[in-house]
Parts: sequence; C-alpha cells; structure tokens
Amino acid sequence: MHATLPLMRHYGFPALRRSRLETLQVNLGYKCNQSCLHCHVNAGPTRTEMMSRDTLADVLVFVQVSKIKSLDITGGAPELHPHFRELVSRARALGVQVLDRCNLTILLEPGHEDLADFLARNRVQVTASLPCYTEELVDRQRGKGVYERSIQALRKLNALGYGAAGSGLELNLVYNPQGPSLPPAQEPLQADYKRVLGERFGVVFNRLLTLANMPIQRFGSTLISKGQFNEYMRLLHGAHREENLEAVMCRTLLSVDWQGYVYDCDFNQMLGLPLRLKGHARPQLSDLIARDLAGNPIAVRDHCYGCTAGQGSSCGGALAA
Repeated sequence: MHATLPLMRHYGFPALRRSRLETLQVNLGYKCNQSCLHCHVNAGPTRTEMMSRDTLADVLVFVQVSKIKSLDITGGAPELHPHFRELVSRARALGVQVLDRCNLTILLEPGHEDLADFLARNRVQVTASLPCYTEELVDRQRGKGVYERSIQALRKLNALGYGAAGSGLELNLVYNPQGPSLPPAQEPLQADYKRVLGERFGVVFNRLLTLANMPIQRFGSTLISKGQFNEYMRLLHGAHREENLEAVMCRTLLSVDWQGYVYDCDFNQMLGLPLRLKGHARPQLSDLIARDLAGNPIAVRDHCYGCTAGQGSSCGGALAA
C-alpha cells in the first residue's frame, strides 16, 4: 500500500475553521463483507478493528452533552459491530437522528436477515452505496454478484416503506466515479438512477449523493501504481471552487475512529491527521465533552481539494447545484 500523505503538500489548501458542531460521524471499525476498489477506509472481511464498549459509552455521553443533531454511523460495514443495534437504539432514545452508511448487501448476510426491519422500526436514515445503476460497473468496482444482491436489498427496504413519499423513512444512494474523474452533475444523474432502477426493478429512493473518490488509502495507492496520482491531483486542484469552502462538511462534522480518536473528517482519519487541539497531540472524544469547537482550525492537506472541486463533494453529496 503506497502512502499518500507525504504527497499532500504541493498545492497548499486554504486555511479553514470550524463552525457549530451538528454531526458526529462514528467509525465503528474497518471490518466489512466487501472489499471495494474505491474504498478510502481500506475495509474488508479480514479487518478486525472494532470500537470498544467504553468508547461507545463516550459517544453517547458526547452526543447528549453536546446536543448533537445527527449521529452518522459508518465503517467498514458498521452493522457488523456487535453493539451496533444498542448504539442506534440508545441514540434514538435521546432524540438524535441516526444515519446508517450501509453497503446494502449486509442486509442479506446470515444473521442480519432482520436488520432492515430494525432500521425501519427505529426510523434510521439509510445512505446506501450503489456506485452505478448498471450491473457491469457495480460488479467491477465492488465484486461479482454485488449488484444483484444490492437490488434485492433495495427491494427489501422499499417493502418496509423506505424511499416512499410521506413514509418518513429516508433512503439515499451514493455514487462514486469508476476512476480518476470528477462526479457528473448530481441532479441529472439522480434522474437517470430513478428512471433506470424504477423501470427495471421498481426500486424507489429519495436522493442520490455524488461523492468524489479521495486520493487516499486503496484508491490513492492504485493511482500511484498506475502513474495517475499527480494527474488526478492536478484535476482536483484545477477544479477548485472557492465558494465551496463555506459548505465543506468538516466545518460542522466531527469524525471519531474505532479507538475514540477525533478528526475533522473521515478522510483525515484515514490519513492519520488528528483534530488540532491545544494541549492534545492526538485528542480523544472524551477530551472534548462539553467543549466548544467553533473557531477551531481544521487540519487540511491537498486531498481536501476532493471536497471543493467542481460541484463539491461531501458525505451529504454535492455542495452546489
């Protein structure tokens, strides 16, 4: 695996500061039932990292004390964590919106057959990976048979009301480019997804979120191996739009890794760039309870151009129309 962090100081991304914290994004661990080529987490079936119960307790205390609006749960496949359901139930009891970043196929894995019902009962927002609406491209990026199983999982969610108007059960899909290019315009692509998935399979969903591939971990290493890394970085830098700086997710989101260490975003987590906090070289979530982070400087490097290039990219999709 090629390291990309040493290559991230060429262009000098603009300085940023945090605003009011709204979302806590929690990575429960890197174990996953898939191994995707674009995965910035380098997750897979052989990974063993899992968040401890003590750290899960810190998460719930932080959510309550800091009056977090949204708990964004990710992995790996976060549902593989043995205490995933407990975390969801307790967060919902606090009145917090919970978002599950789901790879869809986990809903069909042995032992998880009732997972979709659990998510629906707790009114969890599902944000599901489907990097294209065609079988060939999905299977190329995520593995043979993933597309078919993803459609089965989407139908399962639809049968519970996910994606239906007025149900209150939000189902969003996530698109990633196949290679070193920027995502196309989000709204026209969303219309294509809805048309194709609706006509072929009767699948419905709420929104499509287009995400740029980050030049880190598995994807970044592949770019280096193919001699495409510098070209991709030039593309991201050349497409930078200053107006996107106001909407980047790191201004209102805090990322927590499986050990409880905190970062400005999930991408910084994967690069080992911790939150900048005076007196703490590598702060943990327990260090931040009851602490106001507004105005705190954000740790930036050149990979941040992946969030500001073109229409922009974040965990919530494009930043601009």
